[in-house]
Amino acid sequence: MQVVDPPRPRFSFSSEWLTAALFLAGTVLVGLLIVRELRVVPAAATPDPTPSSVPAIPPDAVSVPTLVVGGFREIKVGDRAIDALAQLGSSVSLLKQTTEQGPIGTREIRTYQLSSTQFIVVFEPFERKGELRVAAIYLQ
Repeated sequence: MQVVDPPRPRFSFSSEWLTAALFLAGTVLVGLLIVRELRVVPAAATPDPTPSSVPAIPPDAVSVPTLVVGGFREIKVGDRAIDALAQLGSSVSLLKQTTEQGPIGTREIRTYQLSSTQFIVVFEPFERKGELRVAAIYLQ
């Protein structure tokens, strides 16, 4: 006669238990991250504590990709600030200059006047620790 042992319960640590535990821990971690993001107000949504009374760029200004100065000299978006400033002649006068912190670095907003036309040139770096370039040109 043959004796058969009854099956024993399997409480051994296996790869299936490890996979299930890792999946559960990952799910809890993702859930905590989602809850944290929902509870914290993003920095971009918080109001600036010292709002400027006069905006640097007026709402009626029109953005242009290229500005012709003096008939043959041209400033384009993407030009280096040094090259763009060299294109401005002595007939162009600086009216106002504002400096503010942009997303990548310091942004300079300069308002110029050429005869009866006012225009605004925005200089900012296109990469971290990069040189200033023409980021935008606005006509008023």
